[in-house]
Parts: sequence; C-alpha cells; structure tokens
Amino acid sequence: MTASDDAAATGPAPQRLGPDLWPRVAAAVAMGSVALAATWIGGFLFAAFWWLASIVILWEWQRLVGAERLIVARVVAGAVALALAALSALHDSIAGVVAALILGAAAVGWIAGGRQGIWAAAGVLYAGALVASVGLLRVSPSFGMASILWLFAVVWGADIAAYFAGRLIGGPRLWPRVSPGKTWAGAIVGAFAGAVLGLMLAAWTNRLAALFWLGLATAIVSELGDLFESALKRRFGVKDSSGLIPGHGGLMDRLDAFTSASFFAAVVAILHPKGDYIASGLFQW
Repeated sequence: MTASDDAAATGPAPQRLGPDLWPRVAAAVAMGSVALAATWIGGFLFAAFWWLASIVILWEWQRLVGAERLIVARVVAGAVALALAALSALHDSIAGVVAALILGAAAVGWIAGGRQGIWAAAGVLYAGALVASVGLLRVSPSFGMASILWLFAVVWGADIAAYFAGRLIGGPRLWPRVSPGKTWAGAIVGAFAGAVLGLMLAAWTNRLAALFWLGLATAIVSELGDLFESALKRRFGVKDSSGLIPGHGGLMDRLDAFTSASFFAAVVAILHPKGDYIASGLFQW
C-alpha cells in the first residue's frame, strides 16, 4: 500500500483551522442576526424574509442544473409559486402550500423543457421546502418562535461542532467522493452537539428524552442535507452554488442543512398533531 492509498483509507489528519474561518464567521454572524430578528418579529416580515431567501436558492439551483433556456422566466414563475406557498403557510394552510409548490414545479419544468425540466422543477420543491416549513412552524402563537429557535440551535450547533471536530480530530472521511473535507468524527460530534444544544434551548419542556432523540435525528438530517447539496454540485460539476457569500459560496451552500432540517421537523410535527398548529407537535409528546 502506498502512502497515498494509506491516506485515502485513514482520512485527513488533524489540521489547523483554515484561512476561511474568519470570513465564514463574519458572514454567519451577519446572516444569523438577521434571521434571529426576523424570527423575533414573525408574521408577514418573517414570511417575506424566507421568501426572498428561497428565491435566491431557486435562482442558484436553476443556474446549477443548467438548461439555460429562459432562466429568468423560470425564476419568476418559481418566485410566484414560492410567494403563494409562503402566504399559505402564513395562513396555516398545508393544502395551499402543497398546491402552490406542485403547480409551480410543473410550470418551471415546462418552461425549462427537455431533459433538464425535471431538475428545474425540483428546484421549486427544494426552495419551497424551506419557505413552507419555517412558515408553517412559525405561525403557531404558542410554539412558533420556540420551534424556529430550536431549529437554529440544532442546525447551527451541529454545523459548528462538525467543522471544528473534523479539523481538530481528523480521521476517516465521511463520503470522500462527494465531500472530501467531512469526517466521521465531525459528523458524530456535530450530531450530538446539535441535539444537546437543542435540548438546552427546550429545557422548559418536560419531554427532554423525546426532544433529545428528535434533536439528534434532526441534526443527522441536517448533515445529510449538506451531503445532498454537495452531491448535487458534484453531479453538475461546480464547486459552489454561487459566490454571493464570502467564505460560504452561495446561499444554498449556507442553508442546505437548515432546509433539510426544517422540512424534516415540519413533517414530524404534521405527523404528530397536538393542536391547531403543527409546531406544537415538536414539543408535546
């Protein structure tokens, strides 16, 4: 076995924190502060904030998958569908959300045409999963803010812990062909850190055991969402979804984990109804 073969088998050794750390921190603090402010305010402003974020993600997705035909028209059609989904979520209408996203995906796929039509349509569903999930969770008067803050704690905790653990511990790679920098150590430490931070935020409940396992599952799903986006970029031969954010690439690169986690949490809440609003299903077991 050669030295390169051995390195491939054992994964990266512990390494110093990269030069991109401070730009990443600055961008994360700025975006996180705005997201927290929108969460605190709630209502239409919260929905508008995530609608704008979903439009950027939709635009990045359409550029990513190619099919250059009528990208602007695809983004406009998708943005209308995302707006309808956001408004439906604001009025706690799951049926309205589903209808808006299905019709929007069909329209964007038809506009793109050809083989890439399915990929283009999937972008509406992906961006819509974000804006609809957070909207349906936040609309709850009793548990809306708590559900979004809990998601932030789980996803941000998992992401930060995985970054530092992966670099400081090293070890076998998680999925080298898709994301060479991610390690098993980072994924495991990140998942448990996200679960613990989410539990700390939700310590006011009396369902700590259930919330720990839900937080752990949500953290794992967030990491899988990160890997999914990495695989998507590999599929289309690009490094970043765009260059909008220093140290992060595009907005989709920054929100991939949160998109999958929020969608997972919303589905769990819908399948575990405990009141008029789905967010109660996260905290009442």
